Amino acid sequence: QVRLVESGGGSVQAGGSLNLSCVASGLTMYTYYKNFCMGWFRQAPGKERERVASIDRFGTANYADSVKGRFTISKDNARDTLYLGMNNLEPEDTALYGCFCVADDDGRCLREDFRGPGTQVTVSS
Repeated sequence: QVRLVESGGGSVQAGGSLNLSCVASGLTMYTYYKNFCMGWFRQAPGKERERVASIDRFGTANYADSVKGRFTISKDNARDTLYLGMNNLEPEDTALYGCFCVADDDGRCLREDFRGPGTQVTVSS
């Protein structure tokens, strides 16, 4: 059973930083799981879920326009862990942040097959 568990959320003031982690387990059932695209989404109350960032098998990262230049996604394949560094946080970044994984051997990021429960990020002005 695939399981994604996030950590690192919290409350910060505007301009602050947080680093999120997502540990994946159970992916070894897939032979090429280290090729899988992984990423982060967020959802704020009353708003649609938004894909924040993703990273493919080649390490190519994509970001939502709203976080470009402030957030950095990275992945440690040896530890099956995904990270999201968030700098210069704004109140608009307040949301539940979750990680996702795409079970695609080619590493495409076109869907989200598995999602974690999320970790709350609150940014005060």
